[in-house]
Amino acid sequence: MPLHSPKIGIISQARMTSTRLPGKVLLPVAGQPLLQVHMARLRESGLPIYLAITTNATDDPLAEFAAQQQHLPCTRGDEQDVLGRYYQCAVENQLDIIVRVTSDCPLLDGQLIARGVQDYVRQEDPRLYLSNVLRRTFPRGLDFEIFSRQLLDEAFQQASLPSDREHVTPYIHQNRSGQVRFQHVTRSPDRSQYRLTVDTPDDFRLLKLLIEHHQAAALTSDELIALLDQHPELVALNAHIEQKKT
Repeated sequence: MPLHSPKIGIISQARMTSTRLPGKVLLPVAGQPLLQVHMARLRESGLPIYLAITTNATDDPLAEFAAQQQHLPCTRGDEQDVLGRYYQCAVENQLDIIVRVTSDCPLLDGQLIARGVQDYVRQEDPRLYLSNVLRRTFPRGLDFEIFSRQLLDEAFQQASLPSDREHVTPYIHQNRSGQVRFQHVTRSPDRSQYRLTVDTPDDFRLLKLLIEHHQAAALTSDELIALLDQHPELVALNAHIEQKKT
């Protein structure tokens, strides 16, 4: 499938029932919910954004948030089958290329994502999976994955393990088909030890300080990393947190 003028979209998954910090994506920071910061950062990519949430009543506040935004379509699906939600969203919105992000990463760099998308499109390869997560050199919380609708369709049809359905891309990035080509977005020096994601109260404490006292919502990924390099006391706030295993 040659990708001539493909329709590209960012799909962000969200839910209110996080086990370690319930309701985290709507926690207030600088007078607005974290999800608002997340969306503003993504809009810097220039790409359309879509929200994928569950059908659970607990996610009604997320649906209300989406309804109050300009140009934020919202897809609702099964809580455990996040892959199914992504597939449903891509079909409903006729996407050819999908950028996968998660809403607990409020400081994602839209410009970094845009550069990744430009590189992806230029190669016109529907078997390509491009990301900065498999060879991790960016702080956790700046994660993005780019893949074609073709690969998403295959994963939706073939993936059977519960972990495949819950985490969306294992079928793709583990190359179960044997036909996926990989490209890794990396940086030097490696700063993968930093956490800019929100999964625990200590994560939120750091993000709140960064946004409210260091204008982090206006910084590029390189500037964010430089800020953390200069402030080890901030890094220490959540350095002890272990990422949940997928």
